[in-house]
Amino acid sequence: MSKAEVAALPIAGWAWRDYLEMTKPKVVALMLLTALVGMALASDGWIPLPALLFGLSGIALMAGSAAAINHLLDRRIDTLMARTLNRPLPKGRVAAPQALGFAMILGIAGFTLLYLWVNPLTAWLTFASLVGYAVIYTGFLKRATPQNIVIGGLAGAMPPLLGWTAVTGDFHGNGMLLVIIIFAWTPPHFWALAIHRRDDYARAGLPMLPVTHGIEYTKTHILLYSFLLALACLLPVLVGMSGALYLAGSTLLSLGFMWRAWQLKFQPERYSPMKLFLFSIWHLMALFVLLLADFYGAPYLEFWR
Repeated sequence: MSKAEVAALPIAGWAWRDYLEMTKPKVVALMLLTALVGMALASDGWIPLPALLFGLSGIALMAGSAAAINHLLDRRIDTLMARTLNRPLPKGRVAAPQALGFAMILGIAGFTLLYLWVNPLTAWLTFASLVGYAVIYTGFLKRATPQNIVIGGLAGAMPPLLGWTAVTGDFHGNGMLLVIIIFAWTPPHFWALAIHRRDDYARAGLPMLPVTHGIEYTKTHILLYSFLLALACLLPVLVGMSGALYLAGSTLLSLGFMWRAWQLKFQPERYSPMKLFLFSIWHLMALFVLLLADFYGAPYLEFWR
């Protein structure tokens, strides 16, 4: 084996990991969970196989495409932030044309799956979400206003509705209620991280709320949004989409979120922004698992009464 071949081995070994990293697989996995819940709640209990397989695959591919475009557009500012410095593009492990081609392949494949084997409505809504996140948020809002995550958060909140339309082919208000929950959850979730990485964002010149208005102002907004999130979490119960199991579990989760947001504001020595950021991820996961458990468990609870 030549010296050139030996030198190329680490690059070949890391290549697939770099492309996988650009899709933000952990974020996509959480999105797919919320899409799955949307599918289940829109069904009679049995999710149609085409919606389940092609729907989740298409949503995952287009979400990965949006994430790769995010990596591409943010490659300059990523070099200025400790959290993102080691991403594939800033480190030169993936070139910009390769990242763009990769994103286009994922996006076209995902759109084709959704359009041909699910339904056109889901395909176009998913495409709108891609544009909203990858172009409007990443390319413009992120650099233009401290309310970037509030306005741009709608694109990332769409997966439950996409799951709903994948099953029904129709736009329904109950699907939008699930979107509202994630829409209310996104700002306090992201602002907690923004506080933790305030210096990074300031160095990159991004007008995140802790940079433009200060950390205490942002903590106040996190606390206020935690109350708004608690109200949003009640919506599935108020419209009869979920029952007692979800109500009990979501109430405990909401109280936990509000308590941690209160501690972040008034007892910062006991609760750090990063702890709230991590808790918020588990909060959203647990919330949507509760929606599933309530939906599939309700008939059994009725049977034993």
